[in-house]
Amino acid sequence: MGVLDRFRRSVSRYGGIDATDARYLQEWVRAHNGVEAFVEPRTTVSDVTVVLVAADGEWTRRRVGESGARHLSPWLQIPVYDARRTGYPQRMRDHDARRRIEQRRARERELLE
Repeated sequence: MGVLDRFRRSVSRYGGIDATDARYLQEWVRAHNGVEAFVEPRTTVSDVTVVLVAADGEWTRRRVGESGARHLSPWLQIPVYDARRTGYPQRMRDHDARRRIEQRRARERELLE
């Protein structure tokens, strides 16, 4: 068994998702409540990706590929949606808006000091 054989096996074990990304996704789901996945289609510049969104709106994105996207729901045991059909949840946009406000206030405090 060669070095590449070991790598290929670790990728296929996660449905085609890179082993490092697979571990990250598992840990992220474990660390957050109410996580849902939104699969994004392949574009001219990126492969199929998944956005995990927690109940509080915090989110993360990773590349999963076609076959990885099909294995997400049973593997992570979370609901998986097609982002083209459902769009993204409002809580995700609200989370981003809160972060922008927090960052703006932090910059303003730095300027006043």
